[in-house]
Amino acid sequence: MTAILEVSDLTHDYGEVVALSGLSLEVPPGVTGLVGANGAGKTTLLRLMLGLLHPTSGALQVLGHDPQQEPLVVRSRIGYMPEGDCLPKDQTAADFVSYAAQLAGLPPREAKRRSSETLYLVGLEEERFRFLGDFSTGMQQRVKLAQAIVHDPDLLLLDEPASGLDPEGRTQMLDLIKRLSSFDINVIVSSHVLTDIEQTCDWVIMLDAGNLLRNGPLQGFEKLGTVLVEVLERPEEVAAAIRAGGVDVAVDGLRMVVGPGDETIEPMVMAAAAASRSGLVRMIRGSSSLEDLFLNREAAT
Repeated sequence: MTAILEVSDLTHDYGEVVALSGLSLEVPPGVTGLVGANGAGKTTLLRLMLGLLHPTSGALQVLGHDPQQEPLVVRSRIGYMPEGDCLPKDQTAADFVSYAAQLAGLPPREAKRRSSETLYLVGLEEERFRFLGDFSTGMQQRVKLAQAIVHDPDLLLLDEPASGLDPEGRTQMLDLIKRLSSFDINVIVSSHVLTDIEQTCDWVIMLDAGNLLRNGPLQGFEKLGTVLVEVLERPEEVAAAIRAGGVDVAVDGLRMVVGPGDETIEPMVMAAAAASRSGLVRMIRGSSSLEDLFLNREAAT
């Protein structure tokens, strides 16, 4: 399958602040989660994809096109749902989404039809003639999603789509995102809530302070995990032997968290303990959720 996003040694800085550093990755078609803490570089990457920012160095291609050289071509094939409050309060939902469709090149009559259909899809059929200033946060998020998909894009960029929603609204938004894959729309979802990504995505990009931590299928992440290890003595020697094998270790007294990694961690720990002549008290495989993987990575560094 052709990659929807190709990034090569991409760096972007805001003066002394480096938002992305030497990023290289490829993303296949489907629903992709772009995860990381606030300030990890997620929004910067989305804006580079849209051609709104220019790389300090490196390059990227979106749907086979360079957004710096062909910004209009790229934007015509992308739908974008920004994170912040951006809706005109004195317009109705129907008028605003219709206007967004016309900006994408649809004729007025077709734009009105698409507006009605799209607002129905996101659950706002009865509210479509109300002013946006009267909408709740959840309803505004649905309108932002509607304007992003009304022109039937090939790729949809969602920046924190569930931000500010209550639990019920979050569940409804995630259900809508999962439904989009049935319309053959590729999606990149930016979020710092890792459980949202686990519920909606089949590919994951994990950023930390502008650096790439992981890029791969969600199914592969599920096979990873951390291992809690306790030794009788010389924990630093055991940890050093494990790190030499390329696996992260966080030491706390005689205990350590090893990983994340696959099923080869346990034999590696046993070999390291034997080589260091340290008794192994216990070794327990931990959780493998994205949340735990990210938190354990932070603890190890």
